[in-house]
Amino acid sequence: MTTVLTSASPLTAADRCDRCGAQAYLRVVLLSGGELLFCAHHGRKFEPELKKIAAEIQDETERLTAPSNASDEDR
Repeated sequence: MTTVLTSASPLTAADRCDRCGAQAYLRVVLLSGGELLFCAHHGRKFEPELKKIAAEIQDETERLTAPSNASDEDR
């Protein structure tokens, strides 16, 4: 997925995939206006079609593989 840096706010756990309801890691701002949110799975699945209709794509999927900052005491 091609990342476009935007001034949009970071996605949170409250942002849900429009396809399945899982946590969203991609925000797609459409050329026609509005936005769609996708989990990493559906973002990858629909990537070719999304690139055709997107003005911007905010991709935060790297958060899925980022090391946790929680200490052992917090677990």
